Amino acid sequence: MKKCMFVLLILSLFLTGCWDRRELNELGITLAIGIDKVEDEYQITTQVVVPSEISMKTSTGRSPVTLFQAKGKTVYEALRKISKLSPRKIYAGHLRMLVLGEDLAEEGIAKSLDLLSRNWELRSDFFVVIAKDMTAGEVLNVTTPIESIPANKMFSTLKMSEETWAATQGFILDDLITNLTSDGKEAVLTGILVTGEQEMGSNKQNVESITPAARINFDDLAVFKKDKLVGWLTERESKGYNDIVNKVKNSVTAISCPKEGKATIEIIHLDSKMKGKINKGKPEVDINIKVKGNVGEVDCQINLNDQKTIDKLEKSTEKKMKENINLAIETAQKQYNSDIFGFGEAIHRSNPKEWKKLKKQWDVDFPGMKANVKVDVKLEHTETEGNSFLKEVK
Repeated sequence: MKKCMFVLLILSLFLTGCWDRRELNELGITLAIGIDKVEDEYQITTQVVVPSEISMKTSTGRSPVTLFQAKGKTVYEALRKISKLSPRKIYAGHLRMLVLGEDLAEEGIAKSLDLLSRNWELRSDFFVVIAKDMTAGEVLNVTTPIESIPANKMFSTLKMSEETWAATQGFILDDLITNLTSDGKEAVLTGILVTGEQEMGSNKQNVESITPAARINFDDLAVFKKDKLVGWLTERESKGYNDIVNKVKNSVTAISCPKEGKATIEIIHLDSKMKGKINKGKPEVDINIKVKGNVGEVDCQINLNDQKTIDKLEKSTEKKMKENINLAIETAQKQYNSDIFGFGEAIHRSNPKEWKKLKKQWDVDFPGMKANVKVDVKLEHTETEGNSFLKEVK
């Protein structure tokens, strides 16, 4: 019995509880953080949940979030300065969105990300985006319908967009840091902006109207060189980029019918494979893309029961996708000289010895390297209808 008591006494020394435990009512739950560069200081904007307004019992109809903003010589200093404004400790353990201002991105984002990458409280599943033509603080200062918490709206919209529209992509912090530190691949990030009457975005009336005066939209991809923003891809180029890097889950593309009118093809599966090689002493990549799709909409006079018609639609889709891909490659090579596709990584995988020589002068070789693109489209279904009823209507 004495032995048992002694063992229990020793074990109790290790049961000290959670040394870092904090009560929920002491924390300011932050779901979105914005980082801007204002002159020579960092400006931090935090979107913090107002607990009483997300409760069905205590809600008074006020905004479910509030913003705190502070400046500092470093990101950490600015974040700590928010303690002068907030009655609760800022807690980012449930962060959904990190918005980086365009001015900051043009100057370089690596220093801004250092604190977040080493912060043990943060999960790694939040999205990182670039505020286009505005500050991150301005983006976070907009109320949103449907999703009352703007950070949740941004997160859900980007997730839905990358699953159904091939011009955007959600990048988490770990992915971004991997691309920033990789040999042979540069980073891209999806852009975010406010459309409409921006000054009305923070008003309650913005969510009380059927058509909000200001809306938060995602818009194409930002191109980086090292950690600096060097420009933007267009929508077509962004779709071409995602085709190359195999990030298309589902999308649609409008093509021209054989004679006149348009047809819309739904892409239900895309598989892209990239292989690097050295051809006559020069680097090349082969990009082979296989696509499965459906005929989603027909606004022209065609016979979908004729295999020749299906063949023509497949060829038109292949041509359209190949044009987008080649346009994205040309822009990355000639305009930005930024290997956002990972062509260098593909060369490294196939020929590590040659890559050791090439990576020192990749900025010279990349703009002129050849990319051999092949797209193979197979249309499987024409949805519930065969031929369009438009012919009978007309």
